[in-house]
Amino acid sequence: MSQTALNLVAISIFLMTFSVLLGPLIHLSPAVPAIATFTILGIATFDNFSLQGQGGTIILDWIASFSPEHRDRIIHHEAGHLLTAHLLNIPVTGYTLSAWEAWRQGQPGQGGVSFDDAELATQLEQGKISAQIIDRYCTIWMAGIVAETLVFDSAEGGADDRSKLGAVLAGLGFSESERQQKQRFHLLQAKTLLQENWSSYQALVKSMEQRASILDCQRVINDAADIKKKLVLDEN
Repeated sequence: MSQTALNLVAISIFLMTFSVLLGPLIHLSPAVPAIATFTILGIATFDNFSLQGQGGTIILDWIASFSPEHRDRIIHHEAGHLLTAHLLNIPVTGYTLSAWEAWRQGQPGQGGVSFDDAELATQLEQGKISAQIIDRYCTIWMAGIVAETLVFDSAEGGADDRSKLGAVLAGLGFSESERQQKQRFHLLQAKTLLQENWSSYQALVKSMEQRASILDCQRVINDAADIKKKLVLDEN
C-alpha cells in the first residue's frame, strides 16, 4: 500500500475515534462516522489499486495547498531545479506545481520539473554514464532542497530528490558513505550556482508564480543574467 493510502487510512481511524468520543456529546448518530470511515477506506483501496496512489496524493496536496507557505515553498523548490538545469544545459520540457497539474500531464506524484533526460537514460542502459552527466543531474536534484533552505532556512520537500540521487549512485556501484559524500558535495555545488545567479532565481520565481511557459522562464533567466552583467561592467 502506498504512503498516501496509508495516510488516508490513518485519517479514517482518527475520524472514527474522534466521533466515538464526541458523538454522544453532540448527539451524532454512530452511522455517520461509520459511513464516512468506510467511504474513506474504499477511496484509499480504489486509489491504491487503480490509480497507483495518485488520487490520494491529489487530495492531500489539495488540503496542503490552503497553506500559503506550502504553495510558496513548492514554487521556490521547483525554481531551484529549473534554474540549475538551465545553467547546466540540461533541457527542461515542463514543470508542474501541484499533484493535480501532474496528474493532468500524466506525471506521477506531486509533479515538479521535467527534463529531456534521454541522454542520461541511454548512458544508464549502456552502463557507461559519464562523470559529467552524473554531476550535472546530482546538482540539479539537490538544487530544490538548497533553494528552499536558502529562502525558508529549512526544506520540507526533497525526499524524492534524495531518493533519485541515491538510487542512481547505488546502481553505479557507489557505497553508502560515497553516496552521502556525493550528496553533500552536490548540495554545495547547487548552493554556489543559486547564490551566484540569485537575481535570475528571483525573477524565475515570479514567472513561475504566474505559470509562465518554459520559453518565457528561460528568457527571464537570461534577461536577469544580462542585467547583472551590465551592472558589473558599469561598476568597473
